Amino acid sequence: MAMGFLSVSETAKKWGMSDRTVRNYCMRGKLQGAFLTGKTWNIPESALPPERVNAKRFSDNPLLNILKEEMDAKLNGGIYHRVQIDLTYNSNHIEGNRLTHDQTRLIFETNTIGVTGEDASVDDIIETGNHFRCIQFIIENAKKALTETMIKELHFTLKAGTTDSRKAWFRVGDYKLKPNEVGGEETCPPKEVQKRIRELLDNYKAIENKTIEDVISFHKEFESIHPFQDGNGRVGRLIMFKECLANNIVPFIIDEHHRSFYYRGLKEWEQQRGFLLDTCLSAQDKFKEILRYFGIIEGNR
Repeated sequence: MAMGFLSVSETAKKWGMSDRTVRNYCMRGKLQGAFLTGKTWNIPESALPPERVNAKRFSDNPLLNILKEEMDAKLNGGIYHRVQIDLTYNSNHIEGNRLTHDQTRLIFETNTIGVTGEDASVDDIIETGNHFRCIQFIIENAKKALTETMIKELHFTLKAGTTDSRKAWFRVGDYKLKPNEVGGEETCPPKEVQKRIRELLDNYKAIENKTIEDVISFHKEFESIHPFQDGNGRVGRLIMFKECLANNIVPFIIDEHHRSFYYRGLKEWEQQRGFLLDTCLSAQDKFKEILRYFGIIEGNR
């Protein structure tokens, strides 16, 4: 008897789930025998929905499990692919990186960069590739407690091979030697950085059930210390993403729309915490829409 096939929508109705969830299963190779004809998935009638709880799962965070799974499989077109490009582009762009979103995507997908009418900075290109590796690092280590060594490794990975890395005083992967400012405001003196970072980590580790406000509060204090000569914003935002994954909090990406609100929120945190918190919650709502598209969350969650 010939095997019959169902469409994505037919399968979704049969299993009582969304079309996007079924399509995501197909993309991730979870439905044995499913294949594409053009842009249409053909799913065997006999296919069964994959187990949503896996005894060998990477963590108890479904999003983190999918990110790790897609990263290991080198899957294109899924949520891991989207996070790599969007988080890298937006976090770099905030700090003045001039590569476009399309150029960032090309570097990730093909390890090449599109030709434009403007010269591209070699450091912009290097830091883009480095940021991809930072995201891999935070996914691999999301379940581990945040440590001083981990923070330094993120900085080393981000800045390795750049012009800054060839300056003896810059100290890639280590704390600053020269005082610096952020937004025209003074930051922690170099000689006090290690003590302040260790106090920050000790206080953060003491929080048993971390909330999104705890993660944001850590970020604000980290940026106030500004421990590295450069790259503090990107390292700080990578840490926020990691800690959201570690604590089963929906993460978020600060994009161009949220950029000015984000900076204002950091500046006004001591007087009005709600401004930065609302900005991050707005960014989180935007990220939830992406998760719905990929069938990772459903409804109004």
